[in-house]
Amino acid sequence: MSSIVVSELAYAPPGADQIFFDVSFGVAPGEHAAIVGANGVGKSTILKILSGVYEADEGDFAVGGSMLSMTQDVGMSRPDDSLREMLIEVAPANLRAAGRALVAAELALADGTDDGMGYAEALATWGDLGGYELEAQWAASAQRSVKTPVDDFSRRKVSELSGGERKRLVLDLLLTSGADVLLLDEPDNYLDIPTRAWLEDQIRACKSTILMVSHDRALLERVATKVIVIEGSGCWVHGGSYATFPEARAKRQEQLGDDLKRWEVEERRLFHHMKIMKQRAAQNFKNATKANAAETRWEAVIRHGEW
Repeated sequence: MSSIVVSELAYAPPGADQIFFDVSFGVAPGEHAAIVGANGVGKSTILKILSGVYEADEGDFAVGGSMLSMTQDVGMSRPDDSLREMLIEVAPANLRAAGRALVAAELALADGTDDGMGYAEALATWGDLGGYELEAQWAASAQRSVKTPVDDFSRRKVSELSGGERKRLVLDLLLTSGADVLLLDEPDNYLDIPTRAWLEDQIRACKSTILMVSHDRALLERVATKVIVIEGSGCWVHGGSYATFPEARAKRQEQLGDDLKRWEVEERRLFHHMKIMKQRAAQNFKNATKANAAETRWEAVIRHGEW
């Protein structure tokens, strides 16, 4: 099943306090869900955990079926790469590893450190795993996305494409890939107005389960079928479009009551989390830093009434 299930996820960057904990939500097959929240609350971090870039400190998650992911800076951080190298990084995991090995083998062959055997083996692995079929998908997406023909993906530089062309090429590839699950971080970045309209149409037509992060309210209103609000200490889910999200948020605030009641609920939540982390630290010293961070959060609420 092409679903996403996240249970009690928590994460702290190395040497820093937790940026979120107790985050649980689900995305059903075919839903197009958006993660929203204040800057720094960990929206992109959650996508990186789901795609295997980061490892969560606590909690579990499950992603059903095949998955492809796109970071917000795709094609921007390494402009001297070839288009092939850029597209390898958004390939399925097995082909990503095979593609990197093939590029390394070609370099070794060129500088004389490989007699050809390593290259032949890398090329065979690439082909066996479906690399040539993937290259055909690259060609089709490039034809739809890049203004000038791409004759050789290994020679054409990323820097020869505009930022919008790079992003559209990757988005076209992913949204037509047939993958069960897509993780998209800021898919609207670098796109002009006509291409943003194209993106909206493509997402709406896509059958994949999608979990995305975006600050573009217009995009979210038109494509999101679920809104997941990350609050640092947990999250809440609006099971409707972003267009009805403000009303749902206002209703939730009303249900929570006045500031004192919200403070009391949050203080009890942080206290409970701190006690759990203290217990874990007593059993394993490696959890001491997390326990101290949890205690710092709780003490800040007690002293200042902030969360």
